[in-house]
Amino acid sequence: MPHIQQLSSHVADLIAAGEVVERPASVVKELVENAIDAGASAIVVEIQRGGMGLIRVTDNGCGIAPDELPTAFLRHATSKLRTEEDLGKIGTLGFRGEALAAISAVSRVDVLTRQSEDAIGAAIHGEGGAMGPVREEGAPAGTTIRVADLFYNTPARLKFMKKDSAETAAVAGLMQHLALSHPDISFKFIKDGQETLHTPGDGKLESAVYAALGREFAKTLVPVEGRGGDITVQGFVTAPVNGRGSRSMQVFFVNGRFIKSQLLTAALEEGYRNQLLKGRFPGCVLEVTLPVTAVDVNVHPAKTQVKFAREHEVFEAVYHTVMDALEARGGAVTRPANPPQQVQNPRQDFFQSMDVKTYREQGGKPAPTPQPPKPESRAAFGVQPISAPEPVRPTWNTEWRSAAKVSDSVQPVWPPRGMAKAPSSALGKAPASVTAPAAAAEREQLPAPRPFVPAIPAAPAPQASMELPGQETVLPHEAPWRIVGEVLHTYIVCEDESGNVWLIDKHAAHERVNFDRLMAAKEPPMRQTLLQPIAVEPGREDAALLLENLELLEQLGFGCEDFGDGAILVREIPADMDAADTAATLEELAQKLRSGQSPDEKREALLHTMACKAAIKGGWTSDPAELRVLVEKVQSGEVRYCPHGRPVVVKVSKYELEKLFKRA
Repeated sequence: MPHIQQLSSHVADLIAAGEVVERPASVVKELVENAIDAGASAIVVEIQRGGMGLIRVTDNGCGIAPDELPTAFLRHATSKLRTEEDLGKIGTLGFRGEALAAISAVSRVDVLTRQSEDAIGAAIHGEGGAMGPVREEGAPAGTTIRVADLFYNTPARLKFMKKDSAETAAVAGLMQHLALSHPDISFKFIKDGQETLHTPGDGKLESAVYAALGREFAKTLVPVEGRGGDITVQGFVTAPVNGRGSRSMQVFFVNGRFIKSQLLTAALEEGYRNQLLKGRFPGCVLEVTLPVTAVDVNVHPAKTQVKFAREHEVFEAVYHTVMDALEARGGAVTRPANPPQQVQNPRQDFFQSMDVKTYREQGGKPAPTPQPPKPESRAAFGVQPISAPEPVRPTWNTEWRSAAKVSDSVQPVWPPRGMAKAPSSALGKAPASVTAPAAAAEREQLPAPRPFVPAIPAAPAPQASMELPGQETVLPHEAPWRIVGEVLHTYIVCEDESGNVWLIDKHAAHERVNFDRLMAAKEPPMRQTLLQPIAVEPGREDAALLLENLELLEQLGFGCEDFGDGAILVREIPADMDAADTAATLEELAQKLRSGQSPDEKREALLHTMACKAAIKGGWTSDPAELRVLVEKVQSGEVRYCPHGRPVVVKVSKYELEKLFKRA
């Protein structure tokens, strides 16, 4: 059996470094937090090649005593803890005493430091955890730490590093969070010789937000401030109308420490309940301050997660602070100034009180319109005569017949609304079952019902095309179902010969059709060139992620380029997508790219978003031809579930309906 032996100190240091130093951004985080704890009022961070080539952090803090420099690079050496009681009231960012030891174990490190009371500074050099002697050297007050050739002695870790642009974006995102958590400190970030971030350090959070997150995001923010007991919440949240496509712009701090917390995210979004569109998320920069004894920061090596002693109180504080601020702002729930007017249908046969067989036998003869009772009949019951309200009518006239095999040469045989009726010679001889009702309707000065031929768009969209290549034109045949109508501008109502009622979610069905079409496509989708390019600011990390995948975006129909400073310029978008959805779509695509793994999985996740954005939306008024194509695909069994797994159609049998009405 294998023998148990103690690891060498070098191997133990490498293992410890793996817990603390995950990537260049981890090094920057540890060094900048040490600079903040040292009382610095100005911090400069410079990186090259995403931090893999060089990381330099300069501060004007208290500095390190020359005789303590070698000790600073030993494991579990720190100036921030003394006794075990201190673990329960940690008020500094760094406290583990492992950062410098872990960093020096996997890189080449140089430190130059001077305390303000000393006349000359001190310097030290180390490689792979082995530190050299301390030497005297001239230096400004403060500390400069230079880290070069990260992971040079750990090739197993080196091969997992991402592209330089991705590592740079991670460091840039970290610098944003650090600048926001300490608006009283001036931060400067330089990548490959170019300054990309510089905060004034004037102590105002709004100044830090403007410098770190940009003007466009800053102007959408609403200030919030609240208190619950000894818990204080303050900062900014986005207005409800400025919801974002992902949670990437939700920034939380607890006692000056940037954290990721599902509890705070849930509390924030609960405050926006019923005020955000579905699929949109609020952005925020929120600082939660509470006693250091009420929060445990020693639960994760990266110190990005904390544990609250009173979770319910923290949740309530954030929730009520956000909700009260939105209510006090007023107008949180916006309504259109000019609500759309209902377009009344001139025909009276939209809803039929007959089954499919009877409707077919009568050739679609309109059902008699029910007449309101005469005033005289109401007088017998002591009811005053009132004028009958106008019946509620749908916004379009549906045709329930369908064709299984047609071609583009088949044209509609009835005139569109508002046009004169074509002579019978142009239409051909109509069936007897149609001619009689049409003549009767003409005598009654009512619009004639449509002939028993389905409406086929003259130029159907590619996804809606029902032409079969290589087939001759075939006259349409009767489908075993009919479209009864549409309710809530979202659900299509159909009836089949067996008496079943079908409710079809038009958005989910169209989303599935789009997804299948995109998955099967061999060529990129058609594009539309924007008259005015759109500048999208998804955040530095998301922007870098999108720019890394420009080739994949090209395959989806997007023409994008780097616009600098965390922005992307979009010149082309897919032809079937609304330009107003560009920013939200790219934000969602960045979220999918972050979670995807293999190229095929990434592509499939992106197509989910593309299919959803291009689909008709619930609440939209749709053309009858669009609905007819969707119903055909559902009734044929081609579409059953949307790409996210939600059902597209619900069937209610005649027996189930009769049970609801106590008829069975």
